[in-house]
Amino acid sequence: MKGLSPTQRTLRQLRQGGYICGMVERFLPHAGPFGKSVDLFGCIDIIAITPRGICGIQSCGNDFAGHDKKILVNEFALEWLRAGGTLELWAWRRVKYKRGGKLVVWRPRIRVYDVKDFG
Repeated sequence: MKGLSPTQRTLRQLRQGGYICGMVERFLPHAGPFGKSVDLFGCIDIIAITPRGICGIQSCGNDFAGHDKKILVNEFALEWLRAGGTLELWAWRRVKYKRGGKLVVWRPRIRVYDVKDFG
């Protein structure tokens, strides 16, 4: 999985888990000098159909704290949860497969949000 973006890693893991999912983040090539990525409602990159219902997922690399704050201050994130959706943050990082070993693998740090987190 070398060279994959965090969004691609998340989509791959969700599909391997048997979930139906799709990317809702868009790239606007003419926004600014280099283009710009725009998330659905400012905080969702992927939508997945899970046993718990519809799940909105924000995926990122190492910037867990920055994306966590981005979700918590987003006015639409709370409305998404109140409407019955679930919301998760997947931050991908390289970790050792086994303590003391040399093998390094990609694993997500996952945070599941609740209405109580916004208050």
